[in-house]
Formats: sequence, C-alpha cells, structure tokens
Amino acid sequence: MRKYISIIIIFVVLFSCNKESKIEEEISNIQVNFEVERFDKAFFNASPSNLKQLKETFPFMFSKRINDSVWIHKMEDTLQQQLFQEIENKFQNLKPIEDDITQLFQHLKYYDKTFSEPRIVTFSDYVDYRNKVIVTDTIVLIALDTYFGSDHEFYQGIPKYISQNLNVDQLASDLATEYSKKYSFQTQNSTFLDDIIGFGKQLYFKDKMIPFKSDAIKIGYTQEQLDWAIANESYIWTYFVEKEMLFSTDRSLVNRFIAPAPFSKFYLELDTESPGRLGQFIGWQIVRAYMDQNDTPFLKMMQTEAGEIYNNVKYKPKK
Repeated sequence: MRKYISIIIIFVVLFSCNKESKIEEEISNIQVNFEVERFDKAFFNASPSNLKQLKETFPFMFSKRINDSVWIHKMEDTLQQQLFQEIENKFQNLKPIEDDITQLFQHLKYYDKTFSEPRIVTFSDYVDYRNKVIVTDTIVLIALDTYFGSDHEFYQGIPKYISQNLNVDQLASDLATEYSKKYSFQTQNSTFLDDIIGFGKQLYFKDKMIPFKSDAIKIGYTQEQLDWAIANESYIWTYFVEKEMLFSTDRSLVNRFIAPAPFSKFYLELDTESPGRLGQFIGWQIVRAYMDQNDTPFLKMMQTEAGEIYNNVKYKPKK
C-alpha cells in the first residue's frame, strides 16, 4: 500500500512541476515594452536654466509647494553630487535591472490581463531606504542610491538588518512587494493571525511574480537566516499557538515578530540567533499550504479573508 501511495505522490509532484514549466514558458513569450528614464542623470546634468524644461518632462518629480530655489540648491549639493557619481559608477549597465523588471511585468501581465507597463523613472534622494521604490498605476520610481550593495560606505550607520537589503538583487522583490499591496485585501486586520497571513499573501505573490528569485531574496533574509527559519518552523508555530497569540489583538506582537528588526523577540536566549519578521515567514508557509490544499485562483486568494484561509488549511510545519 505504501508503495502505491509513494507512486501517486511522485506522479502528482511531476505533474505539478510540468504544469509550472509550461506556464513559465508561456509567460516568457509575453511581450513587454518599457524604457528606463534617468531622471537622476537628467537632474544632475541640468543647470538652473534647464529647470523649467526638466519640470515639464518630469512634472511628478516636483512638488508645487517647493520653491525652485530648493531644487537649485539640490543641484549644487555636494552629497547629492557624490551620490550621483556613485550611481554613474555602479549602474553604467542597467540591463540586469531591465531584465528583472521585464520578467516581473511578464508575470503581472499573465495573471492580470488589465496590467499595462508604467513609466519607469530612476532618481536618488539621500539614501531614503524607506522609499526604495514607489509604485502607482502609471509610474514606477526607483531610488538607485538605495541599491549600491549592503556593505557600501554610504550605508555606514544604517542597521545591518536594513542595509543587507540595499542590494540590486533586491529590486525586483521590492517592486513585487509594492505591487502585491494593490492586489491584496482583507476587511479584518485586528489580530496577529490577520497580520501574518496578510504578509503571507504578499510573499506568496512573490512566489508567482518573481519565481526567478530565491526565497531568501523574496523575504529579504540572508540564506543563513532563511535556513534558521526553516529549521525552526515547527518550534516557532508551536510557540505562537501555546502562547495564544494567533487571535490576540496585542499590537506589541507586530514589533516582536512582524516589523523589520535585527531579530525576533521570543524573550528567550535564542532570540539573537533568530532573524526578524518570523511572523511573516510563518504567514507565508500558511498561505503556501492553503494554495497547495485548495483549488483557489491565485488572485482570488489575495482577496480572501485571513480567517477563511486559516479555517481551510491544514498547516503542519516541518519538524
């Protein structure tokens, strides 16, 4: 009997892999058209006399509440000039970025037939790592000065858990995060379970949109951090359940297990060994299990309430 069950499992896995390969082949043939517009280069090659023309070309980059003297000062600012020079050094070839964006847009077009390519505009803004990318329906802004590499001298003083993701390999993941917010919806966001499944949806969105990136890049972990989370998945889940956290409305749990942090806070000796955001990781595994066990269209799942997902999944962490 066990022999037959093993054969069935192998057949199901092979069928699933073959289906995914065909989907990816179809996606790779989708036509995508966009151009990366270099506002950063245009701005720092401009002079005050060119400012009016620059504002006409990139009106969305200039707030009407800010006086022209501020922009002129920024043109002459030595730090901004250093940032621009480093952008020139690091990004002489944008093809790797363009390739990642192309693949992301191909996947978006496959799953959402209404998707159309936005304008892609690069800029720099004093290493504002909280706004690495900005996504609207028609425009995508990319702050190139937040992708120099995690050990870059300009990032000294930035906490390691943040600077480790100031890397160009993370750009497609950052874009996918912002796009996922446009497709995800929950009416209830009051419990810890709501929160972790909400982030689990965002991470599963990346499974579909950037399968060409590793799981470590999707969640913003080093491979060592991801390995720790995988190895301790059962322990983490047991801790959440035994401490009755799932349906808790205690917002301190967000800081302990969901918000960016150097480590998660179990209040145990192992804390400093753990990566932050382990609640997001567990939410991801719950959503993955739900999608494996239910015949729910991907984008419909993104609109499904956290409680419904939890009530219709048998989540058993790996031990």
